[in-house]
Amino acid sequence: MRPNLFKLASLGILILGLSACNPTLRNHGYIPTEDKPQAVDANTDTKASVLARLGNPSIKSTFDENTWYYLTSVRERLAYLRPVTSERTITAITFNDDGQVQKVAEYGIENGQYVNYSNRKTPTRGRELSVLEQIFGTIGRIPIDQLGGNQDIPGGSGGPGGGR
Repeated sequence: MRPNLFKLASLGILILGLSACNPTLRNHGYIPTEDKPQAVDANTDTKASVLARLGNPSIKSTFDENTWYYLTSVRERLAYLRPVTSERTITAITFNDDGQVQKVAEYGIENGQYVNYSNRKTPTRGRELSVLEQIFGTIGRIPIDQLGGNQDIPGGSGGPGGGR
């Protein structure tokens, strides 16, 4: 009877271990409900009809207000490892000046490019001050007559029509 209990426990541990290897999928960005952004027709749709069918875009173009982007991505995470984007769809809808859809373009994860960031720092001029120098650095630099006076403030007591 003992060997059967050992086999059963081993099988349970094996199943539990294998189930931990399943990736966890998470959807990010625009999640289409009924209509997909790719179904937009360049001949009949306008900004108003696209907005009514798809809702607000994920991003509007920075330099051109006539391009809307709908972004969708799926990321999978396996146990403790860093998440990996397994699927990405970017739909770019370009409008003309009258608000009519001019072009619909779809891009996938294969169209993406890696960008190498530079970790260099821009040097600053002058010297760097410590925290104490920043706090106590102005002591003695401000003239005494400017500390308590509000003569130069509009509506202050020292100016013309200042309430004296």
